[in-house]
Amino acid sequence: MNWLKSNLNYTGLTLLALSLVVISIWPQYRTYGLVLGAVGLAAIIFYVILNLSELREVSKRRSFIYSGNMLLIIVLMLAILVVINFISAKHHYRVDFTSARIHSLSDQSVQVVKNLKQEVVIKAFFREGNISRQNMENLLKIYTYHSSRIKYEFIDPDKNPGLVKKYEITQDGTTVFECGDKENRITTTSEEDITNAIIKVTREKKKIIYFLEGHGENSIEDSGDAGYTTAKNELEKIGYEVKKLTLALSDHFPQDCSLLIVPGPKKGLLPNELETLKNFLDKGGRIFFLIDPETSSGLETFLADYGIKLENDLVVDTISRLLGGDYFMPVVTEYQSHDITRNFRYATFFPLARSVEISETKPEGLTLTELARTSPNSWSERQLDQKAVSFDARKDKQGPISLAVAGTKKVTSSQDNAGEKDSSQDSNSNGTHQQKEMRLVVFGDSDFVTNRYYNLSGNGNLFLNAVNWLTEEADLISIQPRTRSPRTINLTPSQGRLLMFLSVIFLPLAVLLTGLFIWLRRRSL
Repeated sequence: MNWLKSNLNYTGLTLLALSLVVISIWPQYRTYGLVLGAVGLAAIIFYVILNLSELREVSKRRSFIYSGNMLLIIVLMLAILVVINFISAKHHYRVDFTSARIHSLSDQSVQVVKNLKQEVVIKAFFREGNISRQNMENLLKIYTYHSSRIKYEFIDPDKNPGLVKKYEITQDGTTVFECGDKENRITTTSEEDITNAIIKVTREKKKIIYFLEGHGENSIEDSGDAGYTTAKNELEKIGYEVKKLTLALSDHFPQDCSLLIVPGPKKGLLPNELETLKNFLDKGGRIFFLIDPETSSGLETFLADYGIKLENDLVVDTISRLLGGDYFMPVVTEYQSHDITRNFRYATFFPLARSVEISETKPEGLTLTELARTSPNSWSERQLDQKAVSFDARKDKQGPISLAVAGTKKVTSSQDNAGEKDSSQDSNSNGTHQQKEMRLVVFGDSDFVTNRYYNLSGNGNLFLNAVNWLTEEADLISIQPRTRSPRTINLTPSQGRLLMFLSVIFLPLAVLLTGLFIWLRRRSL
């Protein structure tokens, strides 16, 4: 009995330890583990009851008080560490020290996920041996760091045939994005595709972009160098629907048009077409003009009414030759402050461009901003009939030359009671007036976004930025891929041998001699 009274506490602690082991290692025997824990706790309680008088005497000893204080300090320190660990797990902070920011999201992606109003569930179907899985997982961790509305899970197709059948997965590496009843999927692991997939499933509806045709414009269905299939595919990738529009054959302007792109007409627009464009703008429409030099589209006079001057010239830039182009492909690296060019740091190239400037007089209420300018080494060549091109200070204009202008104006548009635009009349007593903002962008070149030049430096990015600003979809993006800069050191043979002798021989020998000197000195004391 005395042995039991003295060792009942050790028995109880042993049973509690066994209980934790059983529950942790063999969860299927959880009931047995709980029983062991209950018996161990009961044993400790009985030990306290049987040894109550002795425990009272021990508690009065100074050593017990010191030990108790030490134990209390240890418990409090552990509790503080647990709380700190819990808080840091919930509110940790990431720092990317790489020069190219390869472990961070772009500013556009961060803006998209922070503005999410609904939860996006991501199901990534990757086999265990898929080499792209780690890259996708690293990216999704960064997305969830910026927004708690992003939820993701990885599913091995070989172990979950039911889910594979449910989501109709046919390719390893497929990622499914779900938001409400909308779904989108990708088979790549790039930040651009992930962000744009999130945008697509959170958008209420697609906005429709029309490309004007019927005046010799290049086609969005032409996959050759002069076509616009690349631009069309990129627009569809970020959630737009792209269609063609022939105004000459249409008796009304499409009501679902979010943006009209006029891509380099080579023949003049008919008077009724120009009137249709004017009515569209005056009701708060958005048009993106891409107008080539040495063409007579009739848009020169049309845009003059909006304070935009299209000179009959050709921009020449001597810097282009240094970058592999010719004198008639001006390079732009200087951008004016505007939402389109915010944080835009890429060079853009414009093959055969004309100047686009702001007139001295412009309509009241219209705000115009130059977007892109060429270098001071360029000029506006206005003698197009001569064979040899050279700068003439009397007739030509010295650079920088403006190649693009953006404009906005507040307008009042009428709507009927059903909430639809009234295309037949300005306003009536049955309609309601709505304040809108007319927007237009004019570039003096249409070739810079053709298939041949779209992916040249920042051409495609600038085009998409302009489209997104015109449609007020600033978070639809085209992200420039991050590149790892090589970090190499080139050494001469002599430098290599010196580095080898220093690190392999001299430094270890110095440590050995220092230790030997200290040992001999202590031995002599």
